[in-house]
Amino acid sequence: MRPLVECVPNFSEARRPEVVEAIVAAIERGGGAEVRVINVSSDADHNRTVVTFVGTPAGVESAAFAGIAKAAELIDLNQHRGEHPRLGATDVVPFVPIRGVSMADCVAMAKRLGERVGRELNIPVYLYEAAATRPDRENLENIRRGEYEKLKEEIATHPHRAPDFGPKQVGPAGATVIGARQFLIAYNIYLNTPNVGIAKKVAKAVRHSSGGLRYVKALGLLVEGQAQVSMNLTDFTKTPVARVQEFVRREAARYGATITRSELVGMIPQAALVDAAQWYLQLDNLEAEQVLENRLGEAEETMPVQEAAPQAGEAFVERLAAGTATPGGGAASAYAGAMAAALVGMVARLTLGKKKYAEVEAQMQSVMETADKLRADLTAAVRDDSAAFDAVVDAFKLPKETGEQQVARAEAIEAAYVHAAEVPLRVARAAVAILGLAAIAVEKGNLNAISDGGSAACLAQATLSGAALNVRANAQAVKDREAAAAWLQELHGLETRANETLAAIERTLRERK
Repeated sequence: MRPLVECVPNFSEARRPEVVEAIVAAIERGGGAEVRVINVSSDADHNRTVVTFVGTPAGVESAAFAGIAKAAELIDLNQHRGEHPRLGATDVVPFVPIRGVSMADCVAMAKRLGERVGRELNIPVYLYEAAATRPDRENLENIRRGEYEKLKEEIATHPHRAPDFGPKQVGPAGATVIGARQFLIAYNIYLNTPNVGIAKKVAKAVRHSSGGLRYVKALGLLVEGQAQVSMNLTDFTKTPVARVQEFVRREAARYGATITRSELVGMIPQAALVDAAQWYLQLDNLEAEQVLENRLGEAEETMPVQEAAPQAGEAFVERLAAGTATPGGGAASAYAGAMAAALVGMVARLTLGKKKYAEVEAQMQSVMETADKLRADLTAAVRDDSAAFDAVVDAFKLPKETGEQQVARAEAIEAAYVHAAEVPLRVARAAVAILGLAAIAVEKGNLNAISDGGSAACLAQATLSGAALNVRANAQAVKDREAAAAWLQELHGLETRANETLAAIERTLRERK
């Protein structure tokens, strides 16, 4: 089974459905066939939306970046108001290991995404939970203290507010907190009173930071005219949901209030619900095998599969073979580059942890992390290349009846061609970077996987060749000849470096036994 990661970004918007829809659509496009959005929960009073999606690590990382970029485009924190504390348009982005993925893998994803968001979107990024670079940043509430308005005042002048990535200044998109953690249950309990002071007292009693239950974070808010105890349960296996429910019920009773209802924000593991049912029904001897869905799942795993569903790669190849203009050669080149990066990452992983290769452990760790980042970037470029070509086609379809329309159309065509050249140029740079990593993998990596490193180099070279064809084709079309000349000059340098690196790899493949 393929590895799965969950991502649960929180966006500071719930009152404009069109904005939420645009962000979700960006996530779906960014992740493509490798990602599935499984839940969208919006709260107008909080003015906050939680999106839950799962998929392969590379797909999820790419989808998260797309969502952050779209939110930055559509949400202005200077205009945002809501009950829930927030720092940014995309407030927090946690990665959660689900299957075949370690917490260390999720930490690496958080760091790669944080670096990219800071570099490409110019948004300050703070790392939290397992990815935190400082103990005081493990807890989200420490980073978020004072919210967007306070951060805007302090980020440039207070050293403790300096971000892990990105600029020391805050724009309309605010800052984003990115990290890795275990599964969290967002759980709210409503009381039969409009007195928010009661909810705040109950929240103070239940949250761990002020002496309450371990693994519980809580705030008292006023939502829809009702006092609400808003909570995050960070480890339901240690502090069960039923225990939290009864604690809140008891504390509320001290002030003459009762629980009217509870709600989930996002998803909850089945085990948490079974645990609550077991507690309330006093089913002391309940076993997992007694739950019907569990037994059905076991039965389905043992049933013969009649016809396997197409994998994401198969689906892309099918689209490539279709009689449509996109995806085309540029997307295929990026896809080949992603495979090359994946192979380099594989060689690195097969080297790590082996006593025979202990002296290159740190270098292989670096190779693996860089290869994974390049794989994510190239996976995104598969979609970006098709979108860039589609933009050229759309620009040519613009009206040209009036002089003003003709000028606007010409400008749109030029901009589309420029972008259509920039995407494959980005792919070409990545291809050369992969060749450099492949050279290290072939020279120092696990000897049993040396042919895989060589295959990665061949794919990277093919990626460069295909991307170069697209750069040159679009360079011919643009009117900005200075920019076109700069692209071609850079491309020549990349090809020269690639040829030298490939020749060195071929020598190593012949010499190393």
